[in-house]
Parts: sequence; C-alpha cells; structure tokens
Amino acid sequence: MAVTASGVFRRTAIERADQRVSWERTDQAFFSSGACHVLAWTCRDFYPDQGIALAALYLGDFEHPLHVYARWGRWVFDASGWNLESELLQANSDFEGLPVREVETIRTDLREFCEKHVHRQPHQYWADPTERARAYVARYNPPWL
Repeated sequence: MAVTASGVFRRTAIERADQRVSWERTDQAFFSSGACHVLAWTCRDFYPDQGIALAALYLGDFEHPLHVYARWGRWVFDASGWNLESELLQANSDFEGLPVREVETIRTDLREFCEKHVHRQPHQYWADPTERARAYVARYNPPWL
C-alpha cells in the first residue's frame, strides 16, 4: 500500500464529538487520524524482538505531534502499512503544506505520552482499540520477512 498522509483521514466535527462515529470509520481512517499512537505502540509490542522504536512527527509550528508511528531502521509502520520513513515524511509534509520540523523518538510509555500530548488512552475510546490494532498490524508483512 502506498503512503497516504494521515491528514487525508482527519476526523470531522461529528467524528471528534462522537467516539462511536469515529470508531465506525475504516481501519485505515481510524488508525491514521485519532488512534495512530495506539497502532504504533501495538506494532512495537507485536514484534518485541525486533527493536522497533516509536516516533512522533511534528510539522510547522504544531505544539503536539501530527502523527505517531513505529520505526524499524529506514522502515516505518502506520495505517499505510510498512513504508520507507522518507516517503511517510514527504507525504505528510506535502499534504499539510508544512515542513517537517522534527521527528522525535518517543521514550515514554503510552499513558505518559497521552497525558503530555492530549491523546486518548485505549480505555478512553468507544471500545478499546488494542485488538483492532493487533489485527491491523498482522495484515502487513514486515520488511524483515
């Protein structure tokens, strides 16, 4: 699957206001915008022996990361599957019309990250997205296979 910028799937006002409506979007839309951080942590946990890191993408002058993804060398995993990190950064920068300001390696746990960046923890969704994220990760062959 080609890289698609996360902003393509930006939530509408009703999707932001109603967690069930947000939940009912396609997996790609749900994990692109609104639950990318859950997908990234799930990917890392799915492959515990691969040394997968987590990264936060900042564009322009956004205070909080625009997108969160799993990183393995030059490869990344997000709602577009496994792609080169350079392609993911370019797609998001081009779509938003903003330069990449920073790609930060995340060194906190999910709870701390969510608190710092005003993201929902899994138990704060309409339903816990962890199993949905595991099934999504399992659909894609990682680059080391």
